[in-house]
Amino acid sequence: MRGLRTQLSELITGLGVQDLAPMSLGLSHSLSRFKLKFSPDKVDTMIIQAIGLLDDLDKELNTYAMRVREWYGWHFPELSKIVQDNIQYAKVVKLMGSRTNAADLDFSEILPEEVESELKEAAVISMGTEVSDHDMLNIKALCTQVISLSEYRAQLFDYLRSRMNAIAPNLTVLVGELVGARLIAHAGSLLNLAKQPASTVQILGAEKALFRALKTKHETPKYGLIFHASLIGQAAPKLKGKISRSLAAKSALSIRIDALGESQDASVGIESRAKIEARLRQLEGRVLGRLGGSAKGKPKIESYDKDRKKDAHGLLTTARAYNPMADSTIGQGKTPEKKIKPAAADASLEQHAEEQKPSKKRKHEDTEQAEAAHTEVIAGEPEKKKKKKEKKKEKKEEIQEDKGQEEEEAIGESEKKKKKKKRQERTEDEGQGEETNPAFQKQETVGESDKKKKKKKREEREQAEEEELSHVSQKQEEMSESGKKKKKKKGDHKGDEAQEEDTAMLTEETPKKKKKKKKDKSKTST
Repeated sequence: MRGLRTQLSELITGLGVQDLAPMSLGLSHSLSRFKLKFSPDKVDTMIIQAIGLLDDLDKELNTYAMRVREWYGWHFPELSKIVQDNIQYAKVVKLMGSRTNAADLDFSEILPEEVESELKEAAVISMGTEVSDHDMLNIKALCTQVISLSEYRAQLFDYLRSRMNAIAPNLTVLVGELVGARLIAHAGSLLNLAKQPASTVQILGAEKALFRALKTKHETPKYGLIFHASLIGQAAPKLKGKISRSLAAKSALSIRIDALGESQDASVGIESRAKIEARLRQLEGRVLGRLGGSAKGKPKIESYDKDRKKDAHGLLTTARAYNPMADSTIGQGKTPEKKIKPAAADASLEQHAEEQKPSKKRKHEDTEQAEAAHTEVIAGEPEKKKKKKEKKKEKKEEIQEDKGQEEEEAIGESEKKKKKKKRQERTEDEGQGEETNPAFQKQETVGESDKKKKKKKREEREQAEEEELSHVSQKQEEMSESGKKKKKKKGDHKGDEAQEEDTAMLTEETPKKKKKKKKDKSKTST
């Protein structure tokens, strides 16, 4: 057929390519109409429209019923607590009208006897306001609308049930009419739903939660529209995920049989429902078995032992053997030496018991001594910790002082070595100069006079620095004395911190001055 269609313009004369497109379109339309006429029961658009209208009716009924309660509540506010059902409330308001008529009316067709008596008592003592006849007529009209909508909803639900049993009998047995119709409406058609795998059937209706979980890297949802099925409602909260997975797998198979199979029996759905119920009972039995203490669901009954403690794996004491010699009464008086065997056995038992008694006392004393030592150790722990902390602080301070001394010694040694090298270089230069230059002696005399002047300047600088250092040390002593006095008066540590900062500043200044001295010496030597 496909070959003929491609070569149709060559086979038939006068047939152009433009005429083939409307021909193929008309053929496809006629085939689709034939399919619809051939199987009118498989039209799932009626189900989609019916479930959409049912949901809209539920919303409208809720809003109308709440409006009736608010409107009539001004006249009889106690009625909303007595009658909880919305449709019963609307019927009562339509029949009663004003609350003064409640005593003369019979509500046995709408309400039970207890609720009726309570309503009549509350109508006498009501705190509501009076309502005019014109307002009451409008309230009754709204009540008739609510009652008529509820009746139409019941009729629409019966129609939806019959359609679902005709189109998807296996799915209705497994999941129910409402949930099955919602799944078909969400997928678009029964054939589109049959194309989906079990994993998407399980999550169908929870797409927002799924994509939010994937974006935030959290746990994905376990169920969507299938959560409202009766089998998942029977399961415990911990088992709902497992049951929804198995139910989605079985419902995917039943949907494919309903969409693509020719038989209209619900045998596959009944078998799969029985399997899921057995699976649910098995999972619940496992949980009960864990709670009871065994895996098969039967709790273990253990024998009672007085010497056995809780959560103990074995007996704490050895089993005592029966001694028949202790029951004999022969030989209590004067007996010959040959027949004193049972008495001797009794004496040996008494001696053994007396030997065991002091051992028990010793054990008791040992336990008391161990407890006392333990308490002493616990009491002495904080003191030991304090001592350890103090020792650590002292060690840190000593290590810091040693490091400072080592650094100063290393600096001094390096400076001495540099001075020795410079002296050696000078002596070598002087010897070479004496040998080569005869005019060096004249220059030497001039250099000696310059050296003497520089030495005098150095000595004067050193004296000035020593005076400054002595002045600074005096200030330190004065600050330390003032800090001690402040400590005695206030008991604060602020003086010590100030002294430490001053000493740090001074210690930072002294090595700088030493470096300046060394630079001056090096300049004079050159």
